[in-house]
Amino acid sequence: MKRQIDYSIYLVTDQSLMSTDTLIEAVRQAIIGGCTLVQLREKELSSLDFYKAAAKLRHLTNQYGVPLIINDRIDIALAVGADGVHIGQSDIPAAIARKIIGDDMVLGVSARSVGEAVQAIQDGADCLGVGAMFSTATKEDAEIVTMEDLQRIREAVNVPIVVIGGINKSNAAIFKAAGVNGLAVVSAIISQKDIEAATKELKEIWNSIVN
Repeated sequence: MKRQIDYSIYLVTDQSLMSTDTLIEAVRQAIIGGCTLVQLREKELSSLDFYKAAAKLRHLTNQYGVPLIINDRIDIALAVGADGVHIGQSDIPAAIARKIIGDDMVLGVSARSVGEAVQAIQDGADCLGVGAMFSTATKEDAEIVTMEDLQRIREAVNVPIVVIGGINKSNAAIFKAAGVNGLAVVSAIISQKDIEAATKELKEIWNSIVN
């Protein structure tokens, strides 16, 4: 059965940016601080190291009851029993991903336009990652999505939307009127000296947005 997910504080990992010695410690601190969902996205790891990281994170997230999403690697998501996968526009087509993972796993798809968003939903996506909303060091070639584009996507689909790309405590509040379901962040959490405190602060900002 597909898991119900709280997308509000969506941590995307990047070991090259983290302030802790280990990925497990970084994610643990984020979860204690209020992170509601974790996506393992490590572009530089070998398949074996990615699998090992995924297996460790699956154990950790199970301990805390937090869902785990795997970026790109459907095989590893299936191998570790992750809650879902997230794919981009240049990855395996969403329709094929849905056939592989079946109906019980969450499928997230990146979208920058109404056309991409609508197609993703038709292909079986459960949620959308929209961005980059701002320039970001984690993806320097990312195209910027305007607030107007975001609003058009929001109006075109009825699945959860998380915004991503350069989001931090200084700009998160601008999404108050955008109708999004969560903030996907990397360095705003994982690069901070006190990851737990940074996550709590972002969670407080999110609560002020939705309340």
